[in-house]
Amino acid sequence: MKLRSFFNITVFPFAVAALSVIGFPNQAKAILFSGNVGGTWGEPTPGEINTDAIYTGVGTNTFTWGDPTLFQNASSNQLVFKGSSFSTDTNSLFEIGHLTYRNGTVLLGTSVESVPLNLNLSFNQPTKFNQKFQYQFYLENTPNLSDDPELNADFVFVTKDSAKPSFIYEGHTYTLSLTGFSQDNGKTNVKEFRVLEGEKTTASIFARINKVTPSRKVPEPGSMVGLSLVGIYLVSRKKAYKTN
Repeated sequence: MKLRSFFNITVFPFAVAALSVIGFPNQAKAILFSGNVGGTWGEPTPGEINTDAIYTGVGTNTFTWGDPTLFQNASSNQLVFKGSSFSTDTNSLFEIGHLTYRNGTVLLGTSVESVPLNLNLSFNQPTKFNQKFQYQFYLENTPNLSDDPELNADFVFVTKDSAKPSFIYEGHTYTLSLTGFSQDNGKTNVKEFRVLEGEKTTASIFARINKVTPSRKVPEPGSMVGLSLVGIYLVSRKKAYKTN
């Protein structure tokens, strides 16, 4: 009986203290990411068929490619990126910028196959920092051999092997993925942005911030001692109950 009384009086307060230290996990709160986006085009990849690639705009937000000089009143192809401000939580779609595509008429062999878009996200929340991302845009320039305008349309899409750099905030890893293009404020998202011959069209680029690693918290040394004391208390209560 004395053994039972000893643990009731002496150990139990420590056990209560340990449970107070350990506590119960709070419900995870959504982290709000907000800031502004800037973007410039990088050095393109001409590809095997473009033996005389012509382009301008590396390091700017306006990229042109192809030689239109042999065609009357023709212009080169052009991509213009304009970044947006954003405010989003993880796994939610948000607009990262606008892409304007001019489908010109250019000589065969003077185009390029792909061009990287270098994005810079300037975060204001949850803390101020800058993060760079790069995505490869593939450019499909059709030879205009059909009477169907849809078949003559040029298009652009983000390649699947684009790098997805990550950033870390409070021990969690996050990546930014581009989900597609939209012309109805994100209600519909398409992988390819198609533009008819001789036309200029603007679409929004949507993205998502993805959380990669789950939260992992290692108990503090004091909490481990508390857990040990709780175990001692429970074992002792069981032995005392049997003795009684």
